[in-house]
Amino acid sequence: MGGETLTTIVGIFLAAILIFIFPMMSIADRNDDIAQLSVQTAVSEFVNNVRKTGVITNENYDRLYAKLGTTGNTYDVLMEAQILDENPSKKYESVDDDKLGENIYYSEYTSQIEKALEDNDGKGKYKLKSGDRITVTVSNTNLTIAQTLKNFFYSLTGNNTYSIVASQSGMVVVTGS
Repeated sequence: MGGETLTTIVGIFLAAILIFIFPMMSIADRNDDIAQLSVQTAVSEFVNNVRKTGVITNENYDRLYAKLGTTGNTYDVLMEAQILDENPSKKYESVDDDKLGENIYYSEYTSQIEKALEDNDGKGKYKLKSGDRITVTVSNTNLTIAQTLKNFFYSLTGNNTYSIVASQSGMVVVTGS
């Protein structure tokens, strides 16, 4: 009698896992997939806009954060602008008379870009020129439901594992005004 009761309890527990937990994990994974697609789209639109206009504005930056916020997660946004420093020194002459020496890039990061956006009472612009590069990387900072469930059942993911990450980069084609 005691063995049958234990078997029944284990059977009910396993049935509950199969009926409720695994479908919930599947739905949570799909939610992360949808958030991933949404974040990748938002980052791509932001970078393409910067590439085509040569300018990062508060409006564009706020729009990026608003689109990221629609997923219900929190994100860390890292930006890097690689600024083309043309002709830093004359090392050799090329066939093209306009360009002497080699092109060198120096980088400015998120804090420097945000500082430029805060100028003029929040109406500042971060201007880029043709040939500069922009890279934006976004990763979630909170544990999603799928990550929490995976941590509980599988112990595969850790606190430093991001399930939603998007990165996009491109070369600016227009000098910003």
